[in-house]
Amino acid sequence: MREASLLALIVVLAPLSVVSIGGASSIYAPLEHQIVEVLQWLTPQEFMDLFAIARITPGPGTMLAALIGFKVAGLAGAAVATLALFVPSSVICFLVARVWDRYRGQPWHKALASGLVPIGTGLTFAGALAMLRLGSNGPLWPLSWGLAVAAAALLTWRTRLHPFALLVGGAAIFTIANAMAR
Repeated sequence: MREASLLALIVVLAPLSVVSIGGASSIYAPLEHQIVEVLQWLTPQEFMDLFAIARITPGPGTMLAALIGFKVAGLAGAAVATLALFVPSSVICFLVARVWDRYRGQPWHKALASGLVPIGTGLTFAGALAMLRLGSNGPLWPLSWGLAVAAAALLTWRTRLHPFALLVGGAAIFTIANAMAR
């Protein structure tokens, strides 16, 4: 069973590695779909808990894959999940970087670079919406959505605002709201 879980981790994560245009946040939606809805390795709450841990710990946001791998198959699962997520995209990035600068200025080069921006942005938004959907299953869901819109607006308006201030503010608002709801 454990070998099947390790292989399944590779089958789920390696393709996501290849399409992770825009970084880790671009794969949260399909990762959640596969892990929670299709394979049912985690409940929505477990996924959100691991997501929260991955976001507050130092390192890349893709630490979520290692946490999922650990939950599914222990330490070997964490190692396999990490490698499955990092190796394919790293190899592709290395190969593309070797030829990318050689063709800088070519029309197709500019078109490709311009076309990847909205794709990465769309994948990032899909990941954010998937996380918001998972985290908005309680009585405070309108507050979740309102804070998400407010945070996006603030960061768009004040681009130099440190996200940590929003995290602390959001935590404080939810702590108060939870206390009042009880």
